[in-house]
Amino acid sequence: MRSRFTGRSARFALAAVAALALGGAATATATADSGRSTTRPCATGDLSFKVTAETQAGGYYLITAKAKPGIACHLEGVFPSASFGSHPDTAVSPAEQSVSDDVVLGGSTAAYAGISPKSTNNDNGIQFDRLHLSVAGDEENSVTLRLPDTATVDRPIATNWHADRADAVPFVD
Repeated sequence: MRSRFTGRSARFALAAVAALALGGAATATATADSGRSTTRPCATGDLSFKVTAETQAGGYYLITAKAKPGIACHLEGVFPSASFGSHPDTAVSPAEQSVSDDVVLGGSTAAYAGISPKSTNNDNGIQFDRLHLSVAGDEENSVTLRLPDTATVDRPIATNWHADRADAVPFVD
């Protein structure tokens, strides 16, 4: 009798596992059908970053992110976690009001974000020569990037990640 009970329990457990597996497959299919990226989210360590100084919109830093060799992932269309120093006043705020499309990275594909170190029209600010950057949600693994020049920082803002570098210009009012 005992072996019969164990046999039923095992069958119920297998049925439950099969149901979960089928549910997961249906979810993956729905995700793929809806056009949502099926790659995993990028972590800061999955990417290599480059910073260039741009003159448009009063001057800003263009951050270019590429996946490291052999990695395919996506960046959510939100602004990067970044700061010029450890004080909360040096952390970037969003320059855009909504979320952009995800950017799928792999091979030579790049994502772009623009960071304006100064969104104010005054002579205030603190000077920095480095930027601390991470993918939103992965702040514990930030990287420190040397800026191409010294930045005067006062209420910095950043665009979301974009597939087109022209969309990564942080216009300041």
